[in-house]
Parts: sequence; C-alpha cells; structure tokens
Amino acid sequence: MKVLYFAWLRQRTGTGEEEITLPEGVGDVAGLVEHLKTLSEGHAFAFEDLSAIKVAVDQEYATLEAPLDGAREVAFFPPVTGG
Repeated sequence: MKVLYFAWLRQRTGTGEEEITLPEGVGDVAGLVEHLKTLSEGHAFAFEDLSAIKVAVDQEYATLEAPLDGAREVAFFPPVTGG
C-alpha cells in the first residue's frame, strides 16, 4: 500500500511517500500508525501527537478506526484551514 505524508509529516519522516506491506495483524489505520512509528525516529516523532493529524484512506477522510482491507493508499496530513 502507498503511504503519503504531507507538510510537516513529510519533513519529520524524511519522505513524501513510501510503499508499505502491512504486517500480520494490522487491519486499521491505528495499527498502521503503530507500525509506522517503528520505522524510524522521524516516523515516531511525526506520529507523536495524533490529535494534530488527519487521515484519508483511498482519498476519503477517515478515522483511526478505519479498516484497511483492500485499501491502496493512506495519506496523513495536518488539519487544513482556509481563508
């Protein structure tokens, strides 16, 4: 699955996107986040405060409880405001 990072998440992880093979037992966004935190110190730092992160699964807003069965893409980004 493709994982995308935007804004400061990209800076902290050191990448804008990566291909991830879901580990056994990971079935939702929360489980994916826990896995991503183990990839590097930058990833752990990026996901330190989940209240400051929004997520989309296959380009649809989602929650941490969203299932990943069949998902092709997960994107993480800070809350967006307009003006």
